[in-house]
Amino acid sequence: METTNNGQRTIVVGTRQSALALTQTGQVIEELKRISEKHGLGYSFEIRKIVTKGDRILDVMLSKVGGKGLFVKEIEQALLDGEIDIAVHCVKDMPYELQEGLMNGAIPKRVDPRDCLIMKEGSSLNDLPKGARVGTSSLRRSCQLKNVRPDLQVESVRGNIDSRIRKLETEGFDAIVLATAGMIRMGWEDRISATIPVDVSVPAVGQGALGIECRVEDPAVRELLSLYNDEETSLVIRAERSLLGALNGGCQIPIGAYATVRQMSTDSAALELELTGIVGTPDGSVLLKEMLRGSDPEQLGRDVAAALSARGADRILAEIEG
Repeated sequence: METTNNGQRTIVVGTRQSALALTQTGQVIEELKRISEKHGLGYSFEIRKIVTKGDRILDVMLSKVGGKGLFVKEIEQALLDGEIDIAVHCVKDMPYELQEGLMNGAIPKRVDPRDCLIMKEGSSLNDLPKGARVGTSSLRRSCQLKNVRPDLQVESVRGNIDSRIRKLETEGFDAIVLATAGMIRMGWEDRISATIPVDVSVPAVGQGALGIECRVEDPAVRELLSLYNDEETSLVIRAERSLLGALNGGCQIPIGAYATVRQMSTDSAALELELTGIVGTPDGSVLLKEMLRGSDPEQLGRDVAAALSARGADRILAEIEG
């Protein structure tokens, strides 16, 4: 925490230093400024760039780097050390268990959670020629793409969103798979060749959502972030992350989860969530999928995880992580 000469608090916001991370952090800060002014809180904000392990290791598939929280550990440590006051993460990069003393203070409204294709030619997955080379570092994406198109040559591609798009030309790929939300936040929607329906590629846990992390013992920041939280997004993310926790999964293994609010009104008893979860083998030969509905997000996540485990998800994940 820092203060200015007039005693006003400056909230230091930690983020990765990629173009996407800085863009979405800037968007978060603009919203927090608006909220701060609206409620007379008088805060100012500054950005602190932090390099994470996942940013340093770019020549290895994420699934082989090992460990959980590849893109958040160093940022969380800065929070605990008081070097920053809040951290902006993509929820899909966050491990289920946050470090003790930290919490998700806000999950703002989710952007389009679907995967998308950036292609040399064509406007749908079916337009890719037989044996096309497709780049992705995600086992989840590879699993589901190979399940519907076993002919595809899915190969690892790492780097920031802009460098991965460049590799479409420089490394001879026919298509690159990215998160639609990242393209939207960068203002690059016109570069998307096709979005992939969620019934073809179930998104990563929390894809399209941001997690704004803070210290538990910082009531002023917690109050500010509570005004930024989107209730509906928070509910569906809780369900998806509950599934992740129940399967003891990291963010880079082939687990997908997508929850929606089926009913939501002023009558809380009318609330119903629908959660679809998938676990599969990297080669796409096995793809387990379960969908359930319920009103308790955490219980729903556990129930879908249990249904997947009963069909062999635990064995698949153990083999991959082993």
